[in-house]
Amino acid sequence: MKVATEINDIVVKGLAPIRLDVINESHMHNVPAGSESHFKLVIVSDQFMNKNLVARHRSVNTLLADILKEQIHALSMHTYTPSEWESRGGEVPNSPPCLGGGAKATPPESST
Repeated sequence: MKVATEINDIVVKGLAPIRLDVINESHMHNVPAGSESHFKLVIVSDQFMNKNLVARHRSVNTLLADILKEQIHALSMHTYTPSEWESRGGEVPNSPPCLGGGAKATPPESST
């Protein structure tokens, strides 16, 4: 898990999280076995205090800019302050199922 470890180390150094989950969700997508291309991050940090969601995500994106350019196809982030995390009951949000990247909407039925 080279990419996951690298993500972990960068986020720990940059945000000093109280909790950090780096979850490789690549197996939920149409990628080769053992891939490290789709991740979900759950980050609880005091550094998110008084920052809106966009500012929190920008700070994570800035930290991970090089990895995002070269190694990660998809990244979901759940960023919380300690009090927000506590009010959620400390539960990691579920991820939606993969739509395959090229999933198309079902065409409407013809009335003829």
